Amino acid sequence: MDTRIAVIGIIVENPEAAPRINDILHEYSPYILGRMGIPYPKRELSIISIVIDAPQNIISALSGKLGMIPDVSTKTVYSKV
Repeated sequence: MDTRIAVIGIIVENPEAAPRINDILHEYSPYILGRMGIPYPKRELSIISIVIDAPQNIISALSGKLGMIPDVSTKTVYSKV
């Protein structure tokens, strides 16, 4: 199955969402190449970026599950390769 490289940007506006986010990311860990989290206390939010190499349907499922968590926003950018 063909895979794509994507970056999923996540903005977390409620720290109580972190355990659910981590559970979902753990579920998809075989596909995740890297993760960077930046806390931003001044705005009381956190920014997470995930780099993933996976089939299109896996990337969409991960992004969709994360985006359904209250107070969590996601945006996915795909490589053309």
